[in-house]
Amino acid sequence: MEPPATSVSFVPALPDLIDPSEYDDHPAGNLVRIQIRITDAGVEILGDAMRPVTLEALLAALGAGPIEQMLCG
Repeated sequence: MEPPATSVSFVPALPDLIDPSEYDDHPAGNLVRIQIRITDAGVEILGDAMRPVTLEALLAALGAGPIEQMLCG
């Protein structure tokens, strides 16, 4: 069974969990960081990844709700 479709909205900024100084330590781009917070509104999952497709797949598999994404370049 596939997880439900997850909506994505683009936001101007999100906290960085990966610092550019770490890039050389992960030449394959396989670093993913997850931060889980309990808030008054529920559980918040913040993620950062060198390869966004990996993080997007993880968040979609959780099927917990909307995903906020930042465009960067």
